[in-house]
Amino acid sequence: MYLLRRKAQNPVEDDSAQKEAQKEAQKEAKIKELRAALGPLSGRSLKYCTDACLGRYLEARNWNLEKAKKMIEETLRWRASYKPEEIRWHEVAHEGETGKVSRANFHDRLGRTVLIMRPAMQNTNSPEGNVRHLVYLIENGILNLREGQEQMSWLIDFTGFSLNTNVSVKTARECINILQNHYPERLAVAFLYNPPRIFQAFWKAVKYFLDAKTFQKVKFVYPKGKESVELMKTFFDVDNLPVEFGGQTTLKYDHEEFSRMMAQDDVKTAKLWGLDEKPCNIANGHMGAEVAPEPIATA
Repeated sequence: MYLLRRKAQNPVEDDSAQKEAQKEAQKEAKIKELRAALGPLSGRSLKYCTDACLGRYLEARNWNLEKAKKMIEETLRWRASYKPEEIRWHEVAHEGETGKVSRANFHDRLGRTVLIMRPAMQNTNSPEGNVRHLVYLIENGILNLREGQEQMSWLIDFTGFSLNTNVSVKTARECINILQNHYPERLAVAFLYNPPRIFQAFWKAVKYFLDAKTFQKVKFVYPKGKESVELMKTFFDVDNLPVEFGGQTTLKYDHEEFSRMMAQDDVKTAKLWGLDEKPCNIANGHMGAEVAPEPIATA
């Protein structure tokens, strides 16, 4: 009877596997269609537009070919102008002195890169500087994704938060637009840990800039809320998680050490994109490109 029952289940299992295979084949076909629709690509645009990349843009636009094509063309124009792959740590290191945004030295349970954000550590009033710093760290987070993983997790610590230290709504809107429009499906989840009541006014202003998919990825977590704490545990090992996020690890931002790590990653980035890179010096967490001496005039 056991063998008969197993045999009866096989058609159902086979049907499910067949449907999954058909679904994947349809996605692959859509990716090929999008590549053909984009036309010939070269240089960095060609390197950027991997099959996985095209799949993310299609996913962000619910597999609508025309919408995905428009979206990726806008990104390619943005990347050609903004050149995020050319940003180097010594250019944005001053923005990171307080550790307001940094890449964690641990991954979540699925092997995703983790960015830690501390709004209370805001140290500059430069909208462009803040955006550029975040773009650099998004690119760095992608660089450090484990094989087979395409997304990252964000942890936002609201300890000491005040509206005086927070970025402006305009800057937040620009950051959201860049994330949604030029890094689609890169964010897996964003945990807002223990935000105070005064944050609600800011949240009401910026949440309307989030599209439906991004909005669903934002999770409010409160240390006294059992459900939200359990949600955190499904994403993170508490042994790796810093105490400010309900974990058991002490994490102190060391700007000099982080700068050394970013310098090493800048070399990897240059190699990835085939860029000539000048070595940089590190001093007190600040980095500067070495400058060749001026030629001496001869008579």
